[in-house]
Amino acid sequence: MKLSGRVLLAVVAGTSLAFAAYAAPQSNYSIPRAHEEVVLKSGATMIYDQNVAVTLRDGHVVYANVFRPKQAGTYPVIMAQGSYGKDATFQEAYASGWTQLLKANPNICAQSSCRFMRWEHTDPERWVGDGYVVIALDVRGAGYSPGYLDLVSAREARDFYDAIEWAAAQPWSNGKVGLLGISYMAINQWQVAALQSPHLAAIIPWEGASDLYREALFHGGIESNVFLQLWFKSQILPNQNGNAATAYKDPGTGRPPTGAALSDDLLKANRRNLIDSAHAHPLLDGYNQEINADLSRIRTPLLSAGNLSAPSLHGRGNYEGFVQASSTEKWLFLHTGTHDDSFYSDEGIALQHKFFDHYLKGIDNKWEKTARVSLVERDPARATWTTRSEEGWPLARTRYVNYHLDAQNRSLGTEVPKGEASVTFNAGKTAATFDMVFDRTMEFTGPLAAHLWVASSTADADLFVTLQLFDEKGREVTFLGASDTASPLAQGWLRASRRKLDVQRSKPYQPWHTHDEVQKLKPDEFYPVDVEIWPTSIVVHPGYKLTLRIEGADFQRPPSNPDGKSIGRRGSGVFLHDDPADRPNPEFSGVTTIASGGARDSFLVLPTIPRGE
Repeated sequence: MKLSGRVLLAVVAGTSLAFAAYAAPQSNYSIPRAHEEVVLKSGATMIYDQNVAVTLRDGHVVYANVFRPKQAGTYPVIMAQGSYGKDATFQEAYASGWTQLLKANPNICAQSSCRFMRWEHTDPERWVGDGYVVIALDVRGAGYSPGYLDLVSAREARDFYDAIEWAAAQPWSNGKVGLLGISYMAINQWQVAALQSPHLAAIIPWEGASDLYREALFHGGIESNVFLQLWFKSQILPNQNGNAATAYKDPGTGRPPTGAALSDDLLKANRRNLIDSAHAHPLLDGYNQEINADLSRIRTPLLSAGNLSAPSLHGRGNYEGFVQASSTEKWLFLHTGTHDDSFYSDEGIALQHKFFDHYLKGIDNKWEKTARVSLVERDPARATWTTRSEEGWPLARTRYVNYHLDAQNRSLGTEVPKGEASVTFNAGKTAATFDMVFDRTMEFTGPLAAHLWVASSTADADLFVTLQLFDEKGREVTFLGASDTASPLAQGWLRASRRKLDVQRSKPYQPWHTHDEVQKLKPDEFYPVDVEIWPTSIVVHPGYKLTLRIEGADFQRPPSNPDGKSIGRRGSGVFLHDDPADRPNPEFSGVTTIASGGARDSFLVLPTIPRGE
């Protein structure tokens, strides 16, 4: 393929005009293509076509890898559109993740050569032999697809729409398209489903944000900068189209899987950095509204897979997507562990197959009788956890119980303290903690919240709220999750100046903040604030202790290794909030006071599930 030098004008809502240039200095460069017959372990033959051109509505071309049965016929299509390079192998590009995946699923390559495994994409060998076409697409500006890299944008969603319609019209397609993938490949499912593509028949968003502002960019109005920086540097830039310096190699050619080489100046001009966008758009303005999917417009049958052990990215979006989508045929599957473990497990693939067999092939497999919600019952006292069925989310039998803070003795209780008291902490240095010891077995499952009376010595304050659980021997109960190998029970965040609530959408157990204006504090004056704590599920036993921890910086346990750099078991993973541009001193390093009792009753709302019902 020969690319001519040209300049595109990218108009982004809510921003000034930005010019995005791209060109191909290597005028003789051609996109590598492959057409290969692959014999699967099942004995079936798969056709692999690399870099099939997909023309979008504006005439731009992006590239897809297509895997389809050799036998003539028409088949349903499963697609994913991603920014991580469809030709960068899982084993090479994400070696540590591959090691973890093999540990959790040691037989993962028993039914597949694993040759076409890609990060957060499905394995085509597990589908083609069963009569499916699988398509992996490089988004515009990533991998072999040239152009301006505009991540999770409205335009990228429209590109996906066009690709879906392209796939539905191919001679090997039966006209029904399903979407399947993790994280980024789940986020854009919510986005494109809201556009109501005529041939989009079903989606399985597996652990992906459905509200980018609240779940990925700003937690409670606080910029999630560390994750964004690491993600952009380690996962996006290596796969940007034109990055000849990438360490990744196309296994078929041994060359970079990123197309014709571009200069550093053009590479920078050809992308939008989400950190820069976050700095420019700290409120939920028109720009951020545009990238957030309008979930109410989704009518496609969906299976939303969320992680109970992901308090910082891979949970809330799946709950909210399930609740807010207008689809009458929708299911919620709540698991635990890393997102890779469950997605690629035999059980996960069987679940995906049953759903798609029903909606893409029309097989009468009684899928419609599947319980609308299935969740892992996290019981620390059991060696093996079981999955149970429910009929809705939040669970219909939930009793929301207020546990009141008592600053006098640092406790939580069901009675409002008789006397007023307060406790202070220095932001970034100390924390206020409140404990409750259980005298019976209880379960808490669902969304939760903290209603707090807060004063700050400065004009603003960030609140980082963490729920920790300790067993009867004082050992913290932690969870292997998508964000950290020792995730706490639950987490929530709120910038006090973003405390404004949407009264119509807020519930006692789930405050909904508008994030549309900044309301600064008067120093040392108390204000009521409501902190959304992301959903959790746990069974506790007599002698267990629940600790509510409130502080002015990210929850982080001391490092477990000598160099002090490991973040794997620190508690918040890479989802940290320490950008001085977003949290300048001295405004966010003051003294915060939490009041309790009397007219300033602070309390924690816990979703209590009656036992034996």
